[in-house]
Amino acid sequence: MVPTVAAGLVLAAGSGDRFGGAKQLAELDGRPLVAHAVATAHAAGLAPVYLVVGPDRDAVVAAARTEGEVVVVDNLDHATGQAGSLARGIAAVEHGPDVEVVVVLLADQPRVRADVAQAVADAAASSADGIARARYTDGPGHPVALARQIWPRLRDLGGDAGARQLFAGYDVATVAVSDLVPADVDTMDDLDALRRGHRPADPPT
Repeated sequence: MVPTVAAGLVLAAGSGDRFGGAKQLAELDGRPLVAHAVATAHAAGLAPVYLVVGPDRDAVVAAARTEGEVVVVDNLDHATGQAGSLARGIAAVEHGPDVEVVVVLLADQPRVRADVAQAVADAAASSADGIARARYTDGPGHPVALARQIWPRLRDLGGDAGARQLFAGYDVATVAVSDLVPADVDTMDDLDALRRGHRPADPPT
């Protein structure tokens, strides 16, 4: 089997309003959250790794590069939602080296596994509609992989739903993962829960 040529796309342009600031820079296990996502992308063999940034640009880029090289993509309209960041990231990939698939990772999901990122890339490459996502024991989640054939559709997306807006009209391949959906860090309480070894929704024991 010929390896899938896949790039990583880390979305890190959010303003972190619910968190109270740049959550991409908040530390978990001694690393900024954005660094976890970049490390996952590199460990999965994704190359290049694109990083979409908004506020706190320089600090976020510096934090990301502690885990490997990234191609920086600026999103000056970050307030319009995740879809805009996704569209800008895809546009940057289209103008870069030949890539078959993009694997989308979020800077506020530090527990996504590299083997899952690899698996969704391969699934998207072999899927008729070119879309794949992880399906965990409690439901679907990131990472999401998008093959080149679907990229033109991303220009029409809007709001904060990102690539999820595509799923209703396409046959989405899924990769079964025997684990729970990786938790988002939306608030400081979410981060504190992860630091204590809990999922954000889990009560203390």
